[in-house]
Amino acid sequence: MHCPEDRSLMSMALEEAHRAARAGEVPVGAVIVAGETIIRGHNRTIMDTDPTAHAEIVVIREAARAMGNHRIPGSTLYVTVEPCIMCVGAIIQARIARVVYGARDERYGAVESMIRGFELDVNHRPGLSAGMMEQEAASLMRAFFQERRRGEVPKWS
Repeated sequence: MHCPEDRSLMSMALEEAHRAARAGEVPVGAVIVAGETIIRGHNRTIMDTDPTAHAEIVVIREAARAMGNHRIPGSTLYVTVEPCIMCVGAIIQARIARVVYGARDERYGAVESMIRGFELDVNHRPGLSAGMMEQEAASLMRAFFQERRRGEVPKWS
């Protein structure tokens, strides 16, 4: 079930995905809301030469620092694309209360596509809302990879 503020927060995540694309990164953006704190981020794997710098990890790390705790209970994570297995693990470890994502990722998605990571025998299961602004997120990913396959450097506004 979607909350009234979900659309505006997912729009922020989509803005971050566009920033990632402009930087040549896979266009995934994320926003985490923890209390009154809103943290935005995007994929930074190439920029940071860090294979773990997915958008979700970037915002989880920053939120944990901001909250002064490795756990972020009561928080909501908005991400434009279904989290991968690494990010699902981080979400569980951070005790994020709710995950809202846009487009499915049939290849790497670990929420419902490749595997159902939150249904494994784990000690925490966040609430889940899938498909928020799905078309916008999926279109951005498709366009990015089409340009990349043509050998073009994506140019995003």
